Amino acid sequence: MPIRTRITLAQARRIALAAQGLHEGRPAAASRRHLSRALQRSHLLQIDSVNVLVRAHYMPLFSRLGAYDRGLLETIAYHRRRRETFEYWGHEASLIRLDLQPLFRWRMARAARGEGIYGGLARFGREKRAFIEEVRREIALRGPIGAGELSIGGKGQGSWWGWSDGKRALEWLFWAGEVTTAARRGFERLYDLPERVLPPEILNAPTPSAEEAQRELLRLSIRALGIASERCLRDYFRLEPQDAKARIPELVEAGDLIPVTVEGWGPVYLDPQAKIPRRVEARALVSPFDPIVWERTRTERLFDFRYRIEIYTPAEKREFGYYCLPFVLGERIVARTDLKADRAAGNLIVHSIHPEAGVTPEEIAPALGDELRLMTEWLNLGSITAPKEWRRRLQV
Repeated sequence: MPIRTRITLAQARRIALAAQGLHEGRPAAASRRHLSRALQRSHLLQIDSVNVLVRAHYMPLFSRLGAYDRGLLETIAYHRRRRETFEYWGHEASLIRLDLQPLFRWRMARAARGEGIYGGLARFGREKRAFIEEVRREIALRGPIGAGELSIGGKGQGSWWGWSDGKRALEWLFWAGEVTTAARRGFERLYDLPERVLPPEILNAPTPSAEEAQRELLRLSIRALGIASERCLRDYFRLEPQDAKARIPELVEAGDLIPVTVEGWGPVYLDPQAKIPRRVEARALVSPFDPIVWERTRTERLFDFRYRIEIYTPAEKREFGYYCLPFVLGERIVARTDLKADRAAGNLIVHSIHPEAGVTPEEIAPALGDELRLMTEWLNLGSITAPKEWRRRLQV
């Protein structure tokens, strides 16, 4: 079979959607096996503190599986004997497939040397080694515990970045792989030693060289993306540009990446195992932290969809809303919806809906209404509030 070197933009979109499992129908009732399969495909789930709708790591599974039991994710994330993930810096803070832990040891080793981490934290690590070791001993003695339970290190200053010295020490130890997340209490990390959290077969697995680990992470990236530029590939696991630039030619030579051309986007690489469906019938609200829209330039090239999250934009300067979710329908991103879960009132608030240029409300309303009702059920909310001009169309 000849190697394909030219891919149309429509084919590239279908490849990208299929790589993330958005071409498949949802199960009638998602089981732990379905969650595990989705995680095998995406490799990780990004964690973020924003909770205006639902925590970020829950949403990609909803987009692909529908109204699954969120307790199943808690089980595979934190249950001691059924754990399938560990927390570390993958694509930002992430729940990462447990079997991939050895591939991040080079990053942990760099962090321990003060490389690849925030400058202030690196400096803290150099200047406060004795204090950090004291914090580690307390975790060994008392863990799992939260940062606020440390007997040393003082209190933070109240803001997100107003960390105490104890919290800084824990973050340094986390980056260096010397402590990990045993569980979460609400959204607070409970820290413990890796040997008390991760299975022995993971801890005892061989440590690959930094170069081989980076090659494997890039192989996993192209598998999850289907088709990608160098920038997209390194963004998936947040590899440094110099590391990606060194490894990608090696993967091309080995046949793990196939250089291809796509009109208006290039140079790009194709997964040699990529599926190119003839048609994709996707229907999904995706969060701002979904792999489909992680790398914004890729989203623009593939879907002609310019996307920026406006959480950090002053209210008067927002164009679409505080927490807008792209709506994927068929093979396109057709709209963005600004959503909020009012848990006290049991209500899903649809602040606004913005169809893309050339898309009419009538084209998207039936499918979007179904998706909003499914989300309401999933979040255990009892009602939906939508803009007046959309209520009849959405049938809410």
